[in-house]
Amino acid sequence: MNEKPENLNENVNSKTITVKTAKGSLTLEVYPKLMPVTVGNFEKLAGAGFYNGLVFHRVEDWVIQGGDPLGNGCGGPGWTIPLEIAPDLKNRRGALAMARSSHPDSAGSQFYILKSDATWLDGQYAVFGKVIEGMDVVDKIKAGDKIISVE
Repeated sequence: MNEKPENLNENVNSKTITVKTAKGSLTLEVYPKLMPVTVGNFEKLAGAGFYNGLVFHRVEDWVIQGGDPLGNGCGGPGWTIPLEIAPDLKNRRGALAMARSSHPDSAGSQFYILKSDATWLDGQYAVFGKVIEGMDVVDKIKAGDKIISVE
């Protein structure tokens, strides 16, 4: 999981984000130059403490999803961002991406992390990073587990 996504230039700038959960910590690598709107939105929310105390409301065998202040998959921050796509960032195990409704420009605060490849999502969802440490934690998360903090 430590290699750059396929076809990604080694010179692409990245930042790391730590997500502390009830099951342990994750280290995420995000790509602000490739996905400036999406990463900027995520960092803004994290910096404001928006994610602290929220839960992973959706957990399936292939994905975990969190970032909804209502805890039911229907909430957001009060705004949406346009869909950004970086063709080299794919929906593979460990990918970090924005969740959204059926409208492409409806992402706000909800995000997902893939537990297995989901190639059918490529080109439709804003993948903006990946897990570089803690996939064992991702695999342990259950619906209702808390996000303690995102830093």
